[in-house]
Amino acid sequence: MGRFFKAVEEMDLSEGSKEEYLHANVKAPRMAGYFVKIFTWVLESRLIGRILMHILKGSNLIHELFTYGHYMEPPMYFPKYPDQELEEREAISIDLISSPPERVNKALSCLPGHSLNDLTTNVPFFHRWTIRDFSRAYASGNITPTMVVERFLSAVEESSKSYAGMSIFINYDSSDILKQAAESSSRYARGKSLSILDGVPIAVKDEIDCLPYPTTGGTTWLHKVRKATDDATCVKHLRACGSILVGKTNMHELGMGTSGINPHYGPTRNPYNIEKISGGSSSGSAAAVSAGLCPAALGVDGGGSVRMPAALCGVVGLKPTFGRISHYGILPLNWTVGMVGVLAATVEDALIVYAAIYGHLPSDQFVSLPPQVKLPSLQINRSVGDLKLAKYTKWFDDCDEGISKACHHALDLLAGEYGCKILEVTLPEIEEMRLAHYVTIGCECNSSVGPAFKKSGMEVSGWDARFAFCVYRSFSSKEFLNAQRLRYRQMHYHMEIFKKADVIVTPTTGVTAYSIQEDALKYGELDYINGAALVRYQVAGNFLGLPAITVPVGYDKSGMPIGLQFIGRPWSEATLLRLAFAIEALFLRRYKRPEIFYDLLS
Repeated sequence: MGRFFKAVEEMDLSEGSKEEYLHANVKAPRMAGYFVKIFTWVLESRLIGRILMHILKGSNLIHELFTYGHYMEPPMYFPKYPDQELEEREAISIDLISSPPERVNKALSCLPGHSLNDLTTNVPFFHRWTIRDFSRAYASGNITPTMVVERFLSAVEESSKSYAGMSIFINYDSSDILKQAAESSSRYARGKSLSILDGVPIAVKDEIDCLPYPTTGGTTWLHKVRKATDDATCVKHLRACGSILVGKTNMHELGMGTSGINPHYGPTRNPYNIEKISGGSSSGSAAAVSAGLCPAALGVDGGGSVRMPAALCGVVGLKPTFGRISHYGILPLNWTVGMVGVLAATVEDALIVYAAIYGHLPSDQFVSLPPQVKLPSLQINRSVGDLKLAKYTKWFDDCDEGISKACHHALDLLAGEYGCKILEVTLPEIEEMRLAHYVTIGCECNSSVGPAFKKSGMEVSGWDARFAFCVYRSFSSKEFLNAQRLRYRQMHYHMEIFKKADVIVTPTTGVTAYSIQEDALKYGELDYINGAALVRYQVAGNFLGLPAITVPVGYDKSGMPIGLQFIGRPWSEATLLRLAFAIEALFLRRYKRPEIFYDLLS
């Protein structure tokens, strides 16, 4: 029996609404080891597999919502919004035709006149070195990019030999990295640095083309059927700024999971506790920044894949509006939900890298240029007090008690220190949106990569990836269309909320990093209960194409990081960065040093 959805205009979005909040009730037990192997074998069989898949989809609401669901709205295939200019306070506009170094210089003018860190003083609390710290160190002549890269290579080597290996990188080329560093050191010696990013180490998720490396997508086969022949646009922009691209980071195989456990390249371990997951799928990028190997890294966010590992590893994660950053050179694992994002030590680092990588090249085809970019002034003042934050309490509190407590405390501080107003609202069909996103990303991934997987990858892939493709192949055209009808409904709800609020605030994840089980290492694991909790608050950023940012605001009882997320109007990155900077300032002195940390500057 399918659900009948009443028209979106009839839904009540006010505080105290009677609209039902559906809690996730995943009907799929955790499986790992030989159990996941046998289960996937059965699912891949023609007759029994079809029967079992029908039962799984029925038990997990796919039939009720999408196979037999009834919607009055048309499908929305693409998260496209009007190219409108937002009125954002204390922000400067950037010319779309300016070069990456020019944009980075503009971003510098937005930063406070001083940096928290100073190489000449001992800061009495834990901090990660920022991009400005690296640049200032190079300019002083006391340290060179070559010296930093030598320390980096030593640290990566050490991390790979520690307990079971951190598995942060899939590939890095020492000779190429040293060559980049030598060129940067020469520029500094001649007083000709390209930008503040010159000589700064930045890691790249192995879903993004970055020469001389193949792009594996976390597999052992994809780079053999899809050759990387050029840098991705975002990588080209970083090269133009002089950044040292230090290798390709580990990821969950084909982005098909939330743990960061890769059966081919090892599980990326959380620097705060190496027995815990780092989150996926940009696991290596998050761990690299958290462990101090670089102040920023690139990821791709198709289902929270930047923000989730950033939150679990205690760093900043920014996902811009869909279309803000070029897709050229990104593995086409999906088309309408994925977006290049930034993982960074601090909000100011996220701003600098965002300024460098946004935009498109003239060679990019079939691109509708987004509105003019605005960069915020990152000053500690009370200007954010004018912002209104929407909170749906039933959704906000649908997480572990420690996360809810920490995030409520952060909101109290934000309201008390700056005067931000918290508005209670209702956002219907949140769990339904998570499932619609799952149908959408599954259909897109199967259409894009499925044929090559069946021909070249199936026999050499992890069993969790094989299971995912079984599910993805089962989705029908009607289920996909109804998922897009639900996308239309959610875009309507969110735009209605944004008529009275500037930002929607949530925790970033429903659980903190959980333990890596030994039985998951060889074949992978199926843990859709934890997976649903990890992505609970992040789907809107992907399914609806909205910008979002996560900032660390505390730790659970075992010392694992907790993140707070802000979701903004389309194209409102400046507002999100300004708000994130304000709340980061309230927690800087409370951040804790990870168990695994490398100091590249002192």
